[in-house]
Amino acid sequence: MYDYDLLVVGSANADLVIGVERRPGAGETVLGSDLAVHPGGKGANQAVAAARLGARTALLARVGDDANGRLLLDSQRAAGVDTVGVLVGGAPTGVALITVDPSGDNSIVVSPGANGRLTPEDVRAAACLFQTSRVVSAQLEIPLETVVAVAASLSPDSRFVLNPSPPRPLPAVLLAACDPLIVNEHEAKVILGDAEAGDRPEDWARVLLAKGPKSVVVTLGAEGALVASAEGVVRVPSVKVTAVDTTGAGDSFTAALAWKLGAGASLAEAAAYAARVGAVAVTRRGAQESFPTAQEVASLDQESGNGAEESQGGEFL
Repeated sequence: MYDYDLLVVGSANADLVIGVERRPGAGETVLGSDLAVHPGGKGANQAVAAARLGARTALLARVGDDANGRLLLDSQRAAGVDTVGVLVGGAPTGVALITVDPSGDNSIVVSPGANGRLTPEDVRAAACLFQTSRVVSAQLEIPLETVVAVAASLSPDSRFVLNPSPPRPLPAVLLAACDPLIVNEHEAKVILGDAEAGDRPEDWARVLLAKGPKSVVVTLGAEGALVASAEGVVRVPSVKVTAVDTTGAGDSFTAALAWKLGAGASLAEAAAYAARVGAVAVTRRGAQESFPTAQEVASLDQESGNGAEESQGGEFL
């Protein structure tokens, strides 16, 4: 019996968000809206998203002993996330500087802070969390060697989900643990490197599979997603919504997919559900505060015919 449906290992940041009419070019200054501070970071976002959906969730992360760290701990606990694995101190809490334009698209610069001090030793010290978690999810806003330690710490029956963001080349031992590896177009191309992969997402997915993951999910924004495994490649449709802010929506997609996989859904079923979760998230401003409950996703299903319509609201995956 697992204590947790999902263990998220990753970053926790304070998101400093400013709305802009357009993003500045090199050497240019533009005026923006009032500064808003929100709890964020890919790891913290995924944990909150999963807990909102009803998953029993734990977070392994590091925050600073400061106001931003307390903000993040409070937001996790309010969502129902178990914070027993959140370490405090060693550096200031990480910060993400985010600009959001009128279309809902965002640009982000991250100062890792305490996230960069989450070490392989911290992972090994949290062995009890790995032994009691059905699925483990990670990202790359923490040191790569720490993510490799995560993959090495999995219990024999648990499943590892990786969103390699921000992207970088990955060692073979890490790729081999992924089930699935979740990438958007930019992330896929970075990991593929010089590999000849063609122009079609289906081609990228097949070449990525050949690098070692047990399965791959390629998110395609308004065009939905596709899933690939030894059984073949399947397209997953998106949902028609009007996007107002894409911040954190990819994190909600990953969290929802990981949780559904742990609950026994097929990869295509889990991705379809995750696309609906992401569709709700982009209709609201902010990251964690935009994440839906399971009931809200069910309401979207009823309105959109189980998510079969094509999205026209901007890229959010």
